[in-house]
Amino acid sequence: MRFLPGLICLLPLLSPLANAELIDDVNDRGELRIALEANTPPFNYKDDGDQLTGFEVELGQLIASELDVRADFIVTDEGDLLQGVESGKYDVALNHIALTPELKDRFDFSEPYSYAKADLIAQKEPEPRSMLLVQTLAQDKPKAAAPVRLAIPFQKGNPAFHASLENALGRIKADGRLQALSQKWFGADTSVAPKP
Repeated sequence: MRFLPGLICLLPLLSPLANAELIDDVNDRGELRIALEANTPPFNYKDDGDQLTGFEVELGQLIASELDVRADFIVTDEGDLLQGVESGKYDVALNHIALTPELKDRFDFSEPYSYAKADLIAQKEPEPRSMLLVQTLAQDKPKAAAPVRLAIPFQKGNPAFHASLENALGRIKADGRLQALSQKWFGADTSVAPKP
């Protein structure tokens, strides 16, 4: 019975749930679950025929294709979007989410896929919400707000998924598809940070 303590130490490593990786789940399902709100053109919205469309919808399709799975878009609301990613209900959120220090504490992120002006990101609702931009009045000329870096959040602790996502985005950027998508939806290349 001397081997028993050694076996007990190995049991966690033999468990199918130990070190479960998000990329394995995505591959097993054959789909990437992408959460979005579908209310903010041109990022993501429903067209007149009630079909999902927009920059992030097309980007999600490209990413899923690069991962060799299908894109499964799930329309949800703001309250469920990030909580759903955090709990594993969704694999990623592709909803013009700004890369902020607060969110980096909760999620891992892709590299930015787009750089946007804060005033471009507004919700399409009966009573539109506005984003408050505060500039210092101590300067003669107000500085332009730094562009918002938009990135894809996913559950922390998934390095293989992170690498796969980065590789997919890298290929989409390298062959010009991301730039073409930006031009189509925004009339400019938003895939690179603007020069100051």
